[in-house]
Amino acid sequence: MIPQFSREDVHSILYYLGKIITGLGIVMLIPLFVGIANKEWGPCVNFIITSLFCISIGNIFYLRYPAEVDLNWRQGMSLVAISWLLAMFLGSLPLFLSGHYNSYLDSCFEAMSAFATTGLVLVNDLDHMAYSYNFWRHLMCFIGGQGIILVAMTLFVKGGSAFKVYVGEGRDEKIMPNLAQTAKFIWLVSFTYLLIGTAILTIINLVRNMSFGRALFHGVCLFMAGWDTAGFGVQSQNVLYYHSPAVELGTAMICLLGAINFGVHYAVWTGKPKELLKNYELKVYIFSILALFAIISVAFMRMFPFPGYLSFFRISFYHLISAHTGVGYASVAISHFTRYWPALALLALILAMGFGGSTSSTSGGIKILRLGIFFKGVKKEVRKLTSPEYSIIVERFHHIRDITIEENSVKMSAIIIILYTVLYISGAMFGLFYGYPFLPSLFESVSAAANVGLSMGITSPSMPDGLKVVYIIQMWMGRLEFISVFVLFRFILSLKSPQ
Repeated sequence: MIPQFSREDVHSILYYLGKIITGLGIVMLIPLFVGIANKEWGPCVNFIITSLFCISIGNIFYLRYPAEVDLNWRQGMSLVAISWLLAMFLGSLPLFLSGHYNSYLDSCFEAMSAFATTGLVLVNDLDHMAYSYNFWRHLMCFIGGQGIILVAMTLFVKGGSAFKVYVGEGRDEKIMPNLAQTAKFIWLVSFTYLLIGTAILTIINLVRNMSFGRALFHGVCLFMAGWDTAGFGVQSQNVLYYHSPAVELGTAMICLLGAINFGVHYAVWTGKPKELLKNYELKVYIFSILALFAIISVAFMRMFPFPGYLSFFRISFYHLISAHTGVGYASVAISHFTRYWPALALLALILAMGFGGSTSSTSGGIKILRLGIFFKGVKKEVRKLTSPEYSIIVERFHHIRDITIEENSVKMSAIIIILYTVLYISGAMFGLFYGYPFLPSLFESVSAAANVGLSMGITSPSMPDGLKVVYIIQMWMGRLEFISVFVLFRFILSLKSPQ
């Protein structure tokens, strides 16, 4: 239970917040080197200014409130929720200064989309954006996929405070004995795959006659947006730009790797490859993919707008993987969804986006393990009702270790499923309020709240500002999985109430 807040909590939160903002300012210097390499002097100046601005604010906070104490639950979770909002406001500054956004709100939308690994975009003329700005868009995806607070944990947050902020960011599994080792392992996995994935995608682009520098840039950006299930494209056409089955295959494999639980990665890396066959979450994931693909196949039986079955599989299965992993890469134009996809096939994509990937991965959405636990709970209750009165019914599954289904885990899974469903429907209702049809409104809402990024055309610079704010809130709440956001709301209300 989280106890009542006090005003003294603010000092501890601002101290750590100052460190996180300082870290963000330091990270902003990375695109500076991309700008120097490409002689983009204007963007370089903007990155220096925004970096110094963040570092200055951060220093003011943690020098003004020198309260380095272990955070309690209310402080840790409030810190997480505030950090993501401030990261959006500050991370959007270079984007706004780029001149590729109609307003500061649009650049905030894109920054939240990047940090939350959503992939919905409001950028104008992306094809002519400076390399440094484009790299920053994708670097924010890489930071957000691992977790802004995970970065802070590695550098700034130690001791008992670490677990509070780790859980507040929507994670609850310690892969290794302590969180410092867990954070280091997650970064080891991410950087290892970054090198391998970038190399593969760079080679593919070199074969397609790109220059080495451009091939490398596309390779590293495609990997960061794919591994961290963000789906940002280097070009405005997203993956369609490449017209390459090799790029589609490479990005699909990276998406799947990014959507797998880091605990499974750890098991495989430490010589336990059988975990891939035994893991309950992966089994449910595979079943869900196959079942939803069967629905898509049935949906296209009455209307088949593809030149052949290979083309059908290439396009439909790629977008199913893109949706179910929460990546949002698209190898077709938006008009392809609106003109050629039957409502039933779109509904399957909506379900895939809503279900999401694995827990403790870079993916968003409800998460497959929670669905699996919920159905195990239902199965247990059915067995109770059909068994003799005094029978002891036990349901187990294997996820990294053997786990017995408990009432509390089923209840928490059901609560999260309900909260996500409410968030999906609420966003769709706002879409209807602004005059959009129901199915595209639901599609866009689920894409935002589940941090996916596929679009049916609603998300654009011209959409109403109110809907932009709604999607920002959905991306924020969906990425943090509600609890830390609710704690922050309680924190704000308690500060207003008399002590």
